[in-house]
Amino acid sequence: MNAPDHIIVGSGINALVCAAMLGGKGAKVLVLERNDRIGGCMRTEEITAPGFIHDVMATTFVLFITSPAFAALGADLARHGLEFCHTGTPTGVLRPDGSHAVLSTDRAANVTSLNAIAAGDGDRHADDVGGIERNAGLLFGLLGGSLWSYPTARLLAGDAWRRGPRGLAAFLGEALAPARGWLESTYQSETIRALWAPWVLHAGLGPEDAFSGQIAKVIAFALEAAGAPIVKGGAKNLLSAFEALITERRGVISTEADVASIILTGGRATGVRLASGETVNAKKSVICSVTPTQLYGRLLGADALKTDVEATQKYRYGKGNFQIHYALDKPPAWRGEGLDKVALLHLTPGLDGVSKACNEAARGMLPEVPTICVGQPHALDPSRCPQGKAILWLQLPEAPRHIKGDAAGKLGTPADGQWTEALREAYADRAEAILASHIDGFKDSVIARRAYSPADLEAMNINLVGGDPYGGSSTIDQSFLWRPFKTSRNHQTGIKGLYHIGASTHPGAGLGGGSGFLLAGRL
Repeated sequence: MNAPDHIIVGSGINALVCAAMLGGKGAKVLVLERNDRIGGCMRTEEITAPGFIHDVMATTFVLFITSPAFAALGADLARHGLEFCHTGTPTGVLRPDGSHAVLSTDRAANVTSLNAIAAGDGDRHADDVGGIERNAGLLFGLLGGSLWSYPTARLLAGDAWRRGPRGLAAFLGEALAPARGWLESTYQSETIRALWAPWVLHAGLGPEDAFSGQIAKVIAFALEAAGAPIVKGGAKNLLSAFEALITERRGVISTEADVASIILTGGRATGVRLASGETVNAKKSVICSVTPTQLYGRLLGADALKTDVEATQKYRYGKGNFQIHYALDKPPAWRGEGLDKVALLHLTPGLDGVSKACNEAARGMLPEVPTICVGQPHALDPSRCPQGKAILWLQLPEAPRHIKGDAAGKLGTPADGQWTEALREAYADRAEAILASHIDGFKDSVIARRAYSPADLEAMNINLVGGDPYGGSSTIDQSFLWRPFKTSRNHQTGIKGLYHIGASTHPGAGLGGGSGFLLAGRL
């Protein structure tokens, strides 16, 4: 192709959304991906045994199907083969004593089932998710909108007019409450507290972090409203649909195209230089879906502004992620009614257990009792494995990036603090022992297991710094107006024609494609 209008570096969900949206407006887009495949954190492979199809990293797409990006692109992606699989029970929790709770996509049923666990807790759940509904305009406008913009200013002004300035301030102050404060002051049942406490981890937060209570309520609302869908046949089919749509819109995707640096001409980004030495020019802009470390360190190097270099040095990455995948000879026989149909089931002692494991990982310790998220793709999409078999997708969101010790005092610590293959398998054994304690005959049903440490995840995607899948710590000081930097303004950089999208930018991590959608709308 001739010089494209826009070059996009990276091919995660935000890059693909941005490319498809820009192409839909007639712009010529070139997507450059350093790996041998597109997708960022979306990757599907037969990693355990033939015929068992695993989403190696991301697997659940509730944030995508509820996003403005999907509203704009969903019909076209479906035309190119995208299908989702659902279950009526998106999440649940199972505790060591066997107590458990399951959330359905039916609010009335949830009220009844949660009230049966503890009188009044179901009604409180209805009030919490109802509050998200009642305030959806403001909440989702701030969570997903362009913050430095006239529409957001108008949104806040209108809300201040309706509530009164003090009423708006009170609402925003309440939204900063940590999940622990919300759960302990709202729910009587430890099991219901345990149902929601792990979900803050999937937003890159801990239960004591500011704003974690509000984000947990938003997640509860989203799961109840839209479930926890997966892509039929694996996330690779979402990527195939995006590739077909981008190509249809005259875009070009090039893999194994490692961008080594950004070319500046007269202080403006005008193209990129590949590791091969080839240069590619852009007529209008260069868009980077990378971390600040990649953008201001590797890609800009000496051309980066001093203020951005200093801000990058202060930018914090969060906890690492640990994943385990199983091929099973039969579906798991859970010791709890209805757990076999749950899309994402958390195994945890409860709120205190999540807090303890989160704190241990933050201090560089291998958690003694990790929080385990168990995905059951076969329950939603039987095509993922041979008939009568099963697959499990396990995510442990509390893993240290640099290991200082073992909270249980049982696993040796590498002198350099780095993950090794032996330590990875030993830690996977710890998680498997917890899993097996809840499933009858589990060990005899295992055909194969594949584990990925934080170091393994970073090796697959350099933007997962230390295995952090959220593009950086998502605490309130690195979110909203202050993501990635305190001086950030939407997706601009200090260089003309150069834009920054991805998990490290507002609206943050997840599979919603928000930053790509917002920038495409602006451009």
